[in-house]
Amino acid sequence: MSAFPMLDGLDSVPPALKGGVVAIGNFDGMHRGHQTVLSAAKARADELGKPTIILTFEPHPRDVFAPEPFMFRLTPGRAKSRVAEAMGLDGIAIMTFSRELAAVEAEDFVQRFIVDALGASAVAVGEDFHFGKGRKGSPEFLRNEGQRHGFEVIQLGLLQSADDTISSSRIRAALNTGALDMANQLLGYHWIIEGTVVTGDQRGRLLGYPTANFMLPPNTLMAQGIYATRVKLGERLLDGVASFGKPMFDIHHSPFEVHIFDFDEDIYGQVLEVALISHIRGQMTFDGLDELIAQMDADSVKAKETLAAVKPISPLDADLGFIIRG
Repeated sequence: MSAFPMLDGLDSVPPALKGGVVAIGNFDGMHRGHQTVLSAAKARADELGKPTIILTFEPHPRDVFAPEPFMFRLTPGRAKSRVAEAMGLDGIAIMTFSRELAAVEAEDFVQRFIVDALGASAVAVGEDFHFGKGRKGSPEFLRNEGQRHGFEVIQLGLLQSADDTISSSRIRAALNTGALDMANQLLGYHWIIEGTVVTGDQRGRLLGYPTANFMLPPNTLMAQGIYATRVKLGERLLDGVASFGKPMFDIHHSPFEVHIFDFDEDIYGQVLEVALISHIRGQMTFDGLDELIAQMDADSVKAKETLAAVKPISPLDADLGFIIRG
C-alpha cells in the first residue's frame, strides 16, 4: 500500500492529483463542519471521475501575524493528513503560510495555485473562507474567477450543533475546560495527539505506574487531569490511562504521561498516537503517596470501564483506527 500523498507546497504536483476537486481552507480540527466541505468535494470528484485534494496552510495564519506563536492547534499538518486519508481523499498539499503569501493578490492566487499548479476542475470552500491580499478572495470572488477560468465552485454553509456553529474555537474552549465529550462530538471523532517518547522523571515507575512520556506544544491549552486513552504504537492498539499536569510536583510544562495497561517495553524514541476517549477527572493534590496511589488505582479501573464501553462517534471515527466499529 502506497503512502498517502502529503505534498510540501505546490511546486511539483503529481499528474494523478491534477485536474481534480480542491477543498481549500485552514481546516484546523478537521471537524464535522470541515468534513461537510471535504465530503462535498469528494462527492463531486467521484461524479466527475477526478481526484480530491485538500489545499491547506501551515503555520496557522494567526501565528504568522502574532508576535510569537500562540494558537492552540487541534490538527497540525500530519494530523490533517491522517483524517484526510481516513475520509478517502486522494491527497493533501500543505502550503507554507507567510506574510509574503498573504500579500499575494487574490487574482494571482487563483491563477498560480488553483489554475496553473492544480488545474482544478472544481473548488470547495466554506462560506467563511477568504484568501489573498486584504482577504479580497471571498467565495463570491472565487465564483467569478471560476466562471472566468472554467472551474466550478462549491460553497458550503457553516454547520450548526446545539444551537451554535461548529468551529475550531468552540472545540478549543471545550478541551480547555475538560469538556472532552463535547469536543469529540464536535470533531466527529476522538481527538488524537501524538509525540515522541522521551525519558521522564521515572516517578511513575516508582509508584507502580510506569509511563510513556511525550511533550505537547506549550500552547496546547487542554485541561489538566486524568484521561482514558487508546494508544497506537506502530500497528498495535493499546489501552491506557494518562495524566497531564503535575500539581503535586511543581513541574513547569509537564509532559503528557500515558500508563499503558499490561505493557513493559522500552519504547523511548518511538512515536505514540493517542486518542483521548474520556476526561476522567481534573488534577488533585493528596496528603501523601499512599493516597495518590489509591486514586491512581481508582482512575485505572474507571479508564478500563470507559474503554471497554467506547463506541465510534461516526464512521470516520472507526476509520481512523482507534475505535472498533460496533
